[in-house]
Amino acid sequence: MNKIVILFCAVFLTELVNAAPSAPDSVFLFSYTSGAHNHSVGLQFAWSQNGEDWHLIGNDFGFVRSDYGRWGSEKKMYDPFLYRDRQAVWRCFWTLNDHDNVFAQASSNDLIQWGRQYYPETTLGKTVTVLAVRRETNNQYAIDYKDSAGEYFVASTSDFKTYNFKKSPIVADSRKEVSINGAVLRGQIHRVAWSEVNALLQHVEIVQARHKLYRENSSMYGTLFPDLKTVTGSISLEPNRRKEISDLLVGVFFEDINYAADGGLYAELIQNRDFEYSLSDREGRDKSWNAMHSWSSTGGVNVIIDTTHYIHINNKHHALVNVGSAGALRNTGFDGIVLRKGQTYEFSCFSKLMNGKVVQANVKLVRPNGEVLATQKLSVSTVKWKQQSLVLKATADEDKASFEIEFTTPGVVALDMISVFPQNTFKGRKNGLRADLANVIADLHPRFIRFPGGCVAHGDGVHNIYHWKNTIGPLEARKPQRNLWGYHQTAGLGYLEYFQFCEDVGAEPVPVVAAGVPCQNSVGGQQGGIPESEMDSYVQDILDLIEFANGDGKTTWGKKRIALGHPKPFNLKYIGIGNEDLITDVFEARFVKIHEAVKRKYPDITVIGTVGPFYQGTDYVEGWKLADQLRLEMVDEHYYESPGWFIYNQDFYDRYDRSKSKVYLGEYASHLPGRPNNLETALSEAIYLTALERNGDVVTMASYAPLLAKEGHTQWNPDMIYFNNQSVTTTPGYEVQRMFSVHGGNEYISSNTVIDHRDNAVMKRIGTSVVYDRKTGDVIIKVVNLLPVQCDLKINLNELLMGEVPAKLITLTGEPGEKNLRPQEKDIRLSRDRVYAFPPYSLSVIRYRTSVVNK
Repeated sequence: MNKIVILFCAVFLTELVNAAPSAPDSVFLFSYTSGAHNHSVGLQFAWSQNGEDWHLIGNDFGFVRSDYGRWGSEKKMYDPFLYRDRQAVWRCFWTLNDHDNVFAQASSNDLIQWGRQYYPETTLGKTVTVLAVRRETNNQYAIDYKDSAGEYFVASTSDFKTYNFKKSPIVADSRKEVSINGAVLRGQIHRVAWSEVNALLQHVEIVQARHKLYRENSSMYGTLFPDLKTVTGSISLEPNRRKEISDLLVGVFFEDINYAADGGLYAELIQNRDFEYSLSDREGRDKSWNAMHSWSSTGGVNVIIDTTHYIHINNKHHALVNVGSAGALRNTGFDGIVLRKGQTYEFSCFSKLMNGKVVQANVKLVRPNGEVLATQKLSVSTVKWKQQSLVLKATADEDKASFEIEFTTPGVVALDMISVFPQNTFKGRKNGLRADLANVIADLHPRFIRFPGGCVAHGDGVHNIYHWKNTIGPLEARKPQRNLWGYHQTAGLGYLEYFQFCEDVGAEPVPVVAAGVPCQNSVGGQQGGIPESEMDSYVQDILDLIEFANGDGKTTWGKKRIALGHPKPFNLKYIGIGNEDLITDVFEARFVKIHEAVKRKYPDITVIGTVGPFYQGTDYVEGWKLADQLRLEMVDEHYYESPGWFIYNQDFYDRYDRSKSKVYLGEYASHLPGRPNNLETALSEAIYLTALERNGDVVTMASYAPLLAKEGHTQWNPDMIYFNNQSVTTTPGYEVQRMFSVHGGNEYISSNTVIDHRDNAVMKRIGTSVVYDRKTGDVIIKVVNLLPVQCDLKINLNELLMGEVPAKLITLTGEPGEKNLRPQEKDIRLSRDRVYAFPPYSLSVIRYRTSVVNK
């Protein structure tokens, strides 16, 4: 039976029961949190007619969850206190943790949709628990609370945002204990109308019914489709119903996660070349992660790390090498150094003589057994820092080589910025990109590249915000910093290199900068924000970024770009402000300030706002409210969901108002348990991409995330492209993205797809899209079949095909769990009203040229 009918019937029956004359006028509502799942569930409810026999409203169902602190480890709710104010607004207060001097507050009209969360800092008391809320006057409320030391205080407020604190007498806690299903729970009892509880029950029913659909996956198809045979139907094109769609729809999002930059796309082979690794990079959890990480010394060579004779203030750590007798300074690279016979590698370093006469050394690349595969002589003879470079040519292949500076005469030298770089980089760029990895990205034909990251861009706390000016200029002057994903950023891959990569692959650059607040996953949450006194300077940095990208030689930052070797502007059109931010008052004030400044000076730049990390919820609603208020041209939406979600939400953007902001779907991916990137997840993304093409008049850009992951160093799965030092592995998700990018269009041609099966689950697993590419004159038909059986479709092209023409058929197919697949291409003859067979679990693209599309 059609699952949507089942859902409709369930809701209809609920309404019938609610309308029954026997329904009570009012009931008791119990508000509490059970502490389940490490206190992350949030505010929960139960109801009772008599105050003794209680019924849960959802099992471990949270109606509002805490957004304070890091995901997983810190977003917790303790001792919620629920109060209804004079305007009938529900206000929930709760304790956040046992160490921060703040409490939380959020409000709701219906206990379902909740507004922004506020985290006021208490000037009196530590680790507070709210005990009672009182209305003192018409507009003044008092919040009584107790701290961890047992002292009592009161906070007065008229707006529930700003508070005055003072000591108070002892106040009794109004919470009660009730027994529900054998568990004793502590919370509050409220008397409310039955209609309010009924609304809560209906909300839970609908959410749970949706989740049941969204949990569907191929392992259930034997039960879902026990007797399903070949599905038949037709696609009828409607050439007179066409619309312009974005020609930027499919691009890529690069974030330095999973060692995507250093040790990945950035071609540097020496790890910790700047001796700037720090315990703080990994928050002290790895005691070996220090300035000598990846380095060692042998023989009579002793190394200490110094910070007094630095090359540049941004790069203070360097190695003082005391050579008493023969020995070496060695680096193991990122899991070894890969060499290929006949390839050349540029060694460079800064050196200075600290004591004694000239120090001689041999620079070498060696095998694990000590065999030398490349060598050159190095002489350190100056008492001032001097950069030296040599070219090393490998005599054999080796996957686990190491680098050595073998000293042959005694003395003391200072060394820094020790680098070994393959000369064979992408497009031959100096300080460039790993060629094979960059080529795989380029083969996607991305229409845009978003960089330098999401969470990376706004950092782990205000001090860790990514500042673009720290990433340009001489490498020794760039400012490295902790990567919030738990390792080190050299900034060798900086803003100039990002812009250059975009230009090299023909993609629009889409830089993302922090909106004046750090990542909501920061320690202590996102409430700090850049101080208002520093915001003018920060805003100017963003304006300078646009000038750096687009300015001519008469501008300060345009002149700097030219001096760095790029005379032509990068023609920047888009800039993202913020990423997955909590839409708080702190965020809004800073975002508005940045937005106004950018639009005032650069009205043609499209500012992309943010609406949080999910497709629903407080940040999504509040983000869109702000976008409407500011009339933003575009907002950045993110969501990572199950294959079922993508299957059953193909109409997500059909619901959007075309007069409002355009959408950049900046991060999305289909996730199954275990987080594989397999054919099933890829096809669920493909079926959603057919919907994005249909809605290409409102969805301007979309990018899968994350893009890259180094094997053995992943913080997140799934990813689009996996790699190690030797090779690059693409995924079914990559192939889907490439098929949609390479075979994109700029006009959408409406079509009517009819399937001979009335089961909604069957119909939802067939997706179609038809686009026209004006540049080539090609019509492109995409068909996704996410069923376990073949789908035979008659394609009626109407006046778009008058006879028989040659066409290309590209098909990606296999078993749903397969991870290593490539599309197959063949020539076919396309004719009117012919039936085409689309294999189970497949994405097919039919492409042909026509001259009959009306302009």
